[in-house]
Amino acid sequence: MTHDTLNRDGRPGCHGSGRCDNTRAEQFIRAVYDQHGAFLLRVATGLLAGDSHHAQDLVQETVLRAWRHADSLDPQAMGIRSWLGHVLRNLVIDGRRARRRRPPETTDEVLVELPVSDHTETLHTAKVVREALAGLSLQHREVLVHVLYLDQSVARTAKTLGIPPGTVKSRTHLALKALRTALAERGYVP
Repeated sequence: MTHDTLNRDGRPGCHGSGRCDNTRAEQFIRAVYDQHGAFLLRVATGLLAGDSHHAQDLVQETVLRAWRHADSLDPQAMGIRSWLGHVLRNLVIDGRRARRRRPPETTDEVLVELPVSDHTETLHTAKVVREALAGLSLQHREVLVHVLYLDQSVARTAKTLGIPPGTVKSRTHLALKALRTALAERGYVP
C-alpha cells in the first residue's frame, strides 16, 4: 500500500518506486507544452531575434521552472500563460546580463553566410532584419513580437506584458521608428 508523502524537493509523490510522481510530472509537462509550447516558442524566437535553437532551450527552462511550481500552477488556467511569459522574459534578460559579464561566445555566423544559389537574397534580407531587430532594446523587440508577429491587440499585449495600453502604443511607435532607422542604415527602407 502506498501513502502520499513529500519527495526530497518538497513535491507530493508516492512512497516506493516513485512511479506516481513521474506520472504526475509527465502529465503536467505534457499539458504545459500542449497548451502553451507553441506560444512560448514564438515569443522566445521573437525576443531572441530569430535564434530558434536558443529559444527552444529557453522554452525548456521555462517549462522546467513551471514544473517546480506544479503544485500551485494549473496548465489549463488562463493566468499561467502570463506567468510563463514573465519567466521566459526574465530568462532572456538574465542571459543577456550573463553574456555581458563574460567574453563573447563563438557563433556559427560563417554557416549563416554561406552562399546559397536560389535563396541568397532571402537569406541576406533575413540576416539584415535579424541584425536590425537585435539592435533594438528588449522592450521594443518584445512589444513588436506581441503586436506584429503574434498579431495581438494593444489591450491583449498590455495585459500579457503587465503594462498600460498607452505604454504599448508608445513603445510600438518608437520600436517601429527605431527599426526603420536600423534598416535604413543597412539600406533596406523604401
